[in-house]
Amino acid sequence: MSQDEILTSVEGSLGVITLNRPKAVNALTHDMIGQLDRALTEFESNDDVHAVLVQGAGDRGLCSGGDVVSIHDNAVNNDLQAAVPFFREEYTLNNRIYNYPKPYIAIMNGLVLGGGVGISSPGSHRVATDSTKLGMPEVGIGFSPDVGGVYFLANAPESVGKYMALTGSHVSGPDAVYAGMADVHVPDDHVNALIERLQTITDPGQVDEALADFDQPGGSLLSTESPWINYAFGSETVEEIISGVQSIADQDNEMAKKALKALQRHSPTGLKVALEAINRAKDLNFAEVLVQDLRTTMHAVEGDDLAEGIRAQIIDKDRNPQWNPAHLSDVTDTAVAAFFEPVDGVEDLALN
Repeated sequence: MSQDEILTSVEGSLGVITLNRPKAVNALTHDMIGQLDRALTEFESNDDVHAVLVQGAGDRGLCSGGDVVSIHDNAVNNDLQAAVPFFREEYTLNNRIYNYPKPYIAIMNGLVLGGGVGISSPGSHRVATDSTKLGMPEVGIGFSPDVGGVYFLANAPESVGKYMALTGSHVSGPDAVYAGMADVHVPDDHVNALIERLQTITDPGQVDEALADFDQPGGSLLSTESPWINYAFGSETVEEIISGVQSIADQDNEMAKKALKALQRHSPTGLKVALEAINRAKDLNFAEVLVQDLRTTMHAVEGDDLAEGIRAQIIDKDRNPQWNPAHLSDVTDTAVAAFFEPVDGVEDLALN
């Protein structure tokens, strides 16, 4: 792949990394993950760089996720050995970002989905904007949230993380801040001025002050709607959650109606595994969540729904996936628990 998929520069005291696949909304390829990691190494050792900023080329978003089309064949053939390098390196990068020794500033405008969350939310300084549409939509293509996203979903206020994971909904910039997946909300037309300010810092500690000066807290819909979200998504099973959402939708709540439609079309296995992943993540640190993610993702590659979900949503685009099993009642607790067991032939992720 072309080196131009990742652009790097030093602007003042700021190391800038630009994801450069605007036509694909900067979806991450395997090669980009390696390039991003090398850029972080370069900036970490450069004493003139006081902070690192990550942004996406174009105006459609930071990153629409991982390039899942590239793993479709692996999923169709249940080829774990072909699929695992991408995910192993991606999750290792997510962990590096979480532990990066210099301020890591992510500009989270536009689409920030899946793998895009993985290169932004683990950072030390997360900047949401007016155009932010953040989401973990994995259940819609037959598996469960990964890239460490479950860690943030598990630590979101009350049951907001379960709502986001199970519906796959895109949330706004203020919602991302409310959910704990971003730190500040900066209007899109102020972002360039913020970056110019960051280029002039003489000490890493000045990043907090700069972001605070540009922060314009906005109203969060998730916060406003949290009473019914907590009521419905606070239930212990997916079936009970759907029943609760149905009861709110019957009261003519538009957000609940959309949530219900999403829950009804998503992979039954993906829904149950996602809920279990969040429940388990409440007792895990970030690295431990990534170890869990590699297991659940590789088990998804072994199964049927991931290949079918990618086919229906991205390749054939018929939006009519045939899930297996097709009904929640056929997804047993034993089947869900198996997703969290070690994967035959795949070593667990080893993170420092």
